Amino acid sequence: MRHAPYLAAARFDHVMGDPADDGRLFSYARCGALDDREEFPLEICRELDLLGLPRQYVPRAHGGELHSYEQVLQLMRAVARRDLTVAIAHGKTFLGAVSVWVGGSADQAAELGARVAGGDVVSWGLTERDHGSDLLAGEVTARRDAGGYRVGGEKWLINNASRGQLICLLARTGEATGPRGFSLLMIDKQQLDRTAHRPLPGVRLHGIRGADISGVAFTDAPVPASALIGAEGSGTETVLKSLQMTRTLCASLSLGAADHALALATGYALDRRAYGDRLIDLPQTRRLLAQSYADLLLAEATSLVAGRAIHSLTGELATISAVTKYFVPTLVDQVIARLSTVMGARSLLVGDTYEHGRFQKLQRDHRIVGIFDGNTIVNLHSLINHFPLLARKLGRETVDQEGLAAASTLTATLSDFDRDRLSLLPRGGCSVVQALPAGAREVAELAALGEVPASLGRRADLVGAVAADLAAELAGYRPTAVDVPASAFDLAERYATCFAASAAIQLWLRNRKAPAAGEGDGSAGEALWEQGLWLEAALARVLERLRPGRPDGSDDVLERLVPTLIAQHESGELPSLLYYPLKGSA
Repeated sequence: MRHAPYLAAARFDHVMGDPADDGRLFSYARCGALDDREEFPLEICRELDLLGLPRQYVPRAHGGELHSYEQVLQLMRAVARRDLTVAIAHGKTFLGAVSVWVGGSADQAAELGARVAGGDVVSWGLTERDHGSDLLAGEVTARRDAGGYRVGGEKWLINNASRGQLICLLARTGEATGPRGFSLLMIDKQQLDRTAHRPLPGVRLHGIRGADISGVAFTDAPVPASALIGAEGSGTETVLKSLQMTRTLCASLSLGAADHALALATGYALDRRAYGDRLIDLPQTRRLLAQSYADLLLAEATSLVAGRAIHSLTGELATISAVTKYFVPTLVDQVIARLSTVMGARSLLVGDTYEHGRFQKLQRDHRIVGIFDGNTIVNLHSLINHFPLLARKLGRETVDQEGLAAASTLTATLSDFDRDRLSLLPRGGCSVVQALPAGAREVAELAALGEVPASLGRRADLVGAVAADLAAELAGYRPTAVDVPASAFDLAERYATCFAASAAIQLWLRNRKAPAAGEGDGSAGEALWEQGLWLEAALARVLERLRPGRPDGSDDVLERLVPTLIAQHESGELPSLLYYPLKGSA
């Protein structure tokens, strides 16, 4: 199946050149060498600037080329597939700028848009050494004076804190406690006297070793009033709304890492012989690869719907972003760990001994994705805080049908992003999860009519039963003021998994008859859509998470996935739901 954002990302991938060519600037060899030296990938980032990637971070309304966040997600996935360090180092500018897209004035957005498009690096100064994710405990201050503000204090563990020309800073501007005591300032460090700020030493990391993760200290730094983003006291609200965007788009990093890991493991299994057979022909290897492939397809379906939902279900992003940021990195961590078993000792080798140490590097690098922009616990806790709203809507199966259709129908034109629709509370609940019972029934009905295998209908029925149990448990949950029980986190994890199941169901239902999904597509992945193969595999994996210890042994849908995985790999396509021709092969 062909889809415009995927084809655009594939074209960008081709322009970046074959990463397996050691002579290319953005090659696996160079990225491995930079990692060994813990060196920032400066030349590669400059190359991405020349190729126009920064313009994709800037909405068209502000002078850039960003017309859909779905496309940004796929472009960053392409960069992350080559090297997560580069993706995190370069993509941080989008994270630093997004607060202006969300809360700034038209003039501020236009000015920043021009600077980002021109290659300026923007950092996002949220966290502090002693407070971590607790943003309301922040001690950096911005005191009003005649010319604007005087800023003092330290921000720490900040991406591009030293390298960035601009920093979007969350600072305490009021005496009041709580969220209204904080504001956002876009500070141009180049306009400050050198005595007013200083970089803090870079921090050595286990993964993304070459990234600029450091800090900045301000000493009575004079900042003009024009640096204020939005109204004074609105900083926390703007940050939380901006995180809804960035948490969703972090899925691109995880997808890229999973793409890379699966390509390496599949290539190794095809080439390696053990016990007289190719590794790919051994039952356990096939099982591990198929499980990983199915999980990747499930993560991809979740990310596709979530990325499009930025435009069409904007008011529900408080839930969608928390689900995506928890579910996709967590699932991909498990995929990478499983594939390391396929790779064996070669998953640990560094340097030129085997594939420039690519597997061990991506495994180290990906571990940070689940931490930044709100870690796993923070995102699950966010869901728990919304349980009363989510329970009421799930019980009624309330769905924004138009928004859900746009999020899941790939041929639908997305509306322009409307920041005014962002909300800190999901007053409409989460349409994707609330559509799960009806979606599961629709798939089961297709199975009853003989249009899809009975095994797919059976799995859809089981997922529908799980959704009913979830609704009942949510309805019975009673919020606690202090200590959140472990059972609440388990419930949040199951809610997120049901989101993924529903995203997969909606994506398949709404696109299975699209012209590009039918016969004649010509891609190796065409078989995934026939008879709902990929959906059945995804639901099988969902049920293994939701009903552990109760496998369905009536057939082996995962084994039926393996020929498509091999065909995509050997034809030079990305192992994906949608057609994506790669430049070179892993």
